Amino acid sequence: MALEGGMKCVKYLMFIFNLLFWISGIALIVVGILVQTKLNGTLHITNVAASGAPIVLIIVGVVINFVAFFGCCGAWKENYCMVTTFAVLLIIIFLVEIAAAIAGYVFKDQIRDAFEKSFNETMRNYNVSANAKNIDSLQKQFHCCGSSQYTDWFSEMSNHSVPDSCCKKIIPGCGKITTAANIYQEGCVNVINAWLKNNIVIVAGVALGIALFQLLGIIFACVLMKGIRIRSNYEVM
Repeated sequence: MALEGGMKCVKYLMFIFNLLFWISGIALIVVGILVQTKLNGTLHITNVAASGAPIVLIIVGVVINFVAFFGCCGAWKENYCMVTTFAVLLIIIFLVEIAAAIAGYVFKDQIRDAFEKSFNETMRNYNVSANAKNIDSLQKQFHCCGSSQYTDWFSEMSNHSVPDSCCKKIIPGCGKITTAANIYQEGCVNVINAWLKNNIVIVAGVALGIALFQLLGIIFACVLMKGIRIRSNYEVM
């Protein structure tokens, strides 16, 4: 009876864990889509290191949803094979996340350089309507102008002017009068790099929470596996 009660307790804990795990997968998908829209959606970044991060988040979120569903079924049916598979997949995801975190730290400077290179290339081709729309959208969102500073536009546009999206108060033709009072002074590369640094603490905290949560799931799965094995041996006897 004690074994049966303990099995039920772990079973329900596993089910609750997988429900929360599924929610964390949805959260990763949403964050990945938001980052993709915020940065890659406004600028064409071709470097894999820079453009791949939000895509990885989305893929990991989808995989987590699949694994969580698998874990729910295994726990509810008390299927040893399914619970074992769930534990193995969870360990693999945990290791992949650690590897991704290390890679993100190692390549953080390359991501900045890739973004700066892409931004400069888009500036040089500003006369293309698609590029103009993308870079204007980014400058409006981050309240910035140019790559390192607003004067970067002087070599790309005539009469030392800047795009209207550099203006603090946007009116048609405001970029032609480059008075410091109405032009964003700071470059977009520095502004976005600062934005990433300010938000990395939140991202790291969420990632750490999910990682600890996954360790808890692995422990639950191992306990349930052991309980299923003991009960199976008991029934055979």
